[in-house]
Amino acid sequence: MLKSSIDKSTGFEKRFENINTVVFENSKVASAAVAQEIAALIKSKQENNELCVLGLATGSSPKGLYAELVRLHKEEGLSFKNVVSFNLDEYYPMEPDSINSYVRFMKELLFDQVDILPENVNIPDGTLSKEEIADFCANYEAKIEALGGIDLQILGIGGNGHIGFNESGSLQNSKTRLVALDHITRVAASSDFLGLNNTPRTAITLGVKKIMEAKHVILMAWGVGKSNIIKASVEGEVTNRVPASFLQEHKNAVFVLDKEASSKLTRINTPWLVEEVVWTDKLIRKAVLGLALHLKKPILMLTDADYIENGMSDLLADSGPAYDINIKIFNKLQNTITGWPGGKPNADDANRPERAEPARKRVLIFSPHPDDDIISMGGTFMRLQDQGHEVHVAYQTSGNIAVADDEALRFAHFVTDYNEKFGIKSPEADAIFQKAKNFLKNKKASEIDIPEVRYIKGLIRKGEARATSHFVGLPDSQIHFMELPFYETGAIEKNPIGEIDIQITMDLIDKIKPHQIYAAGDLADPHGTHKVCLDAVFAACKRLKPNDYMKDCWLWLYRGAWQEWGIDEIEMAVPMSPDQVLAKRHGIFKHQSQKDGVVFQGTDAREFWQRAEDRNAETANFYKQLGLATYAAMEAFVRWEY
Repeated sequence: MLKSSIDKSTGFEKRFENINTVVFENSKVASAAVAQEIAALIKSKQENNELCVLGLATGSSPKGLYAELVRLHKEEGLSFKNVVSFNLDEYYPMEPDSINSYVRFMKELLFDQVDILPENVNIPDGTLSKEEIADFCANYEAKIEALGGIDLQILGIGGNGHIGFNESGSLQNSKTRLVALDHITRVAASSDFLGLNNTPRTAITLGVKKIMEAKHVILMAWGVGKSNIIKASVEGEVTNRVPASFLQEHKNAVFVLDKEASSKLTRINTPWLVEEVVWTDKLIRKAVLGLALHLKKPILMLTDADYIENGMSDLLADSGPAYDINIKIFNKLQNTITGWPGGKPNADDANRPERAEPARKRVLIFSPHPDDDIISMGGTFMRLQDQGHEVHVAYQTSGNIAVADDEALRFAHFVTDYNEKFGIKSPEADAIFQKAKNFLKNKKASEIDIPEVRYIKGLIRKGEARATSHFVGLPDSQIHFMELPFYETGAIEKNPIGEIDIQITMDLIDKIKPHQIYAAGDLADPHGTHKVCLDAVFAACKRLKPNDYMKDCWLWLYRGAWQEWGIDEIEMAVPMSPDQVLAKRHGIFKHQSQKDGVVFQGTDAREFWQRAEDRNAETANFYKQLGLATYAAMEAFVRWEY
């Protein structure tokens, strides 16, 4: 059975949980542990000359698992010749060679890289006629039954709790079938299909009944985005509104989580409710701020009774009375607020987030995509520039896949028409744009963009990023386009971080020798572009750490458009006036290709500028609720020790 080195919980500590949960430090360690479990099962079956029947999942959660299984095969000789696999689902209709096909996903990530026999691979067929689906599904289940059932079923979990494509409302005895996809599921998948209109409305899925009949089930979930549904599945009631909750009734199921996905579980989020804790400064701040927000009280209005009635009497005994604790936490939170993100010159900086000296700092802002800088920290970006610091912005990737095809086609026509109008002759450029136009006019769903199209889309995003930086006031010499190679696959799926990505990052830091670095601190999704870009920054900073100038360099992390740091995590909060909020909006508007029908909209229908404003206003409102000054908006940062 899986066991994490950091999961030392007793049954008492897990009394809120209705299913076995194992928490790992990160998804990489967790994926390796699950891979070892699978490898052990395959080997034990081999020793008995038996087939090993695996139920496999797709999506982002199992990517690390499949990478580790491939490594075990190539480096440690793990054979898959005795493995029979059954995939959970497939979009319908779907051609197997489509870039979004789960057939293609499984072949590229696993099957083509190991020695599994092709005849032992089973995936729902997205090319069937509707009349053929019922018989296919019955035969799919019959084949599983003939093999004695699934030995180990791997699952991910959807934002609405779906397992496979068994959406909310699915019954526990549901069979393999064609299903209509929930709107939430389609919106979540729309980035893969470059828009909701292109996203399938139906899919074929293994039924809940067959999942529940598997001898062993492992559900994997990574990232804070899954934390709420994990809590509902693990601690809530068994309900068809959350199909993953059915696993509470499975005799041998385990949820394998990283720290972020587990963060809302009671024993993680409020451990003082389940066990005796050591009240560190960090835990006290989390508990007190959480209590104040829960009770909708300013910090300084909390009473001894509030602490006692909410399971925090131990804290009162250790550090009370409430008045003393409240004052301490209030002051700490107040000291996070600063209108001088680069430090206030000639001021006492003992209780300020940033140093006063040097008064004029060299600042390097890393932006994973060409718009993350202005969306996520635009107010701070402009404040740093206005206050006289030498601000550099580094766009880590081209962001080319986030440009719609019709936008690229419009740009290509503009260039060729312009050249023709003014007699500008460039055979090489004409060839690039003509090839791109021909490809886009005949592009198939199974095709990724050719280099010429990616080049055009990259030019569009580069022009928008430059316009934003000019709007803030940066000269061209302080605008850097890194074009990290890991990103340039032309597909949603990116390469892992490589040595060249790290070296490019190191070279830029070494060239600028900054006093401050800002980077996108989205730690949750292990396969997301933000996380890979952050890993490059972390690796570069650690390698450069021995250099003298790095001893004076502080690394601040901002969050993207999707979420903000928790109020208890924030170490620097930069307030914005209404005019500054409006200026930030105008900066975001420079990214015209990302307005009005964004390719990567996600589950949020608002445009990026709306999300940013609402998020910044919400952060300011939290400070107001807690009894601090009222501001129109705030951008938040956490300092990272490298």
